[in-house]
Amino acid sequence: MNASKPIGSLSLDLDNKWSYMKTHGDPGWESFPSYLDILVPRVLKFLADRNLTITFFVVGQDAALARNHNALRAIAAAGHELGNHSFTHEPWLHLFSKERIEQEIAQTEEAIEALTASRPLGFRGPGFSFSDNTLRVLIERGYLYDASCLPTWIGPLARAYYFMTSKFGKDESKKRKALFGSVKDCLAPLGQHQLKCGSDQLLEIPVTTMPWFRIPIHASYILYLATFSRRLALFYFRFALALCRLTAVQPSLLLHPLDFLGCDDTSELAFFPAMKLGSEPKLRIMSEIVGIYCSTYSVLSMREHADRLLRKGELSSVNARQPRAVL
Repeated sequence: MNASKPIGSLSLDLDNKWSYMKTHGDPGWESFPSYLDILVPRVLKFLADRNLTITFFVVGQDAALARNHNALRAIAAAGHELGNHSFTHEPWLHLFSKERIEQEIAQTEEAIEALTASRPLGFRGPGFSFSDNTLRVLIERGYLYDASCLPTWIGPLARAYYFMTSKFGKDESKKRKALFGSVKDCLAPLGQHQLKCGSDQLLEIPVTTMPWFRIPIHASYILYLATFSRRLALFYFRFALALCRLTAVQPSLLLHPLDFLGCDDTSELAFFPAMKLGSEPKLRIMSEIVGIYCSTYSVLSMREHADRLLRKGELSSVNARQPRAVL
């Protein structure tokens, strides 16, 4: 690691094909269709070629299915951290009771530990769903950090797009009425901080949005912009990182599986932005995005980032936030 560079972290939410279909209301998700056999070797090679060790937030249902075990073991064997992304990947997790949330988190822990002999210490809510009950469960179960905050104001726009392309009925729509959060989510702290819960607290590492403007900068958004103009998309990303440097924000950049998969890999997820691109064009743009990031920051896994922040001990504390889910 280059000591002259500031620190940043990198994670990938390992949402599977079925979890996208489930949230979108598409039929057939109950058979848990998967693309992990294509995705995982592709991503591991991409990271190995760049000497990167990152965090994969794993859905417990995938870890429990034997057909996914080889792929998930390969991630751990390559030295990457496996974090907890809930068991059933329901972005309305914030609506659940404390007991149900604990079940979701505990089941995923057990499935990951059975595969890797390592217990996850980081959590990210599905769809970035979070609540006071989730915070209490994470503290009680000894988690090191949470990464479920995305400080942005675009939630209602994302929800409108999702509802426009979805196939769920009225009952399912009610579950999703808070999906992707609200405008007030942009008021959440942009930098890392401690979430207070009574006398206890937990480190929060938000997914970084553009300082001042509070618009997303993770790879899926850059890829979507690139469908209009690659040059504009990369300028947008460089500008965001420049603002992070200017405001002393240690960025935490988020990746998704569909950043590495194209229309030639799966047709069921055509509703997702940038899925009109093929896998090769996507990988070329991803190479540029990650290359820019690594040229600017010393990139760590979320666990390594959390360890450094806690050792340094210069973190502000804020009260636990209200239940919400944001994209």
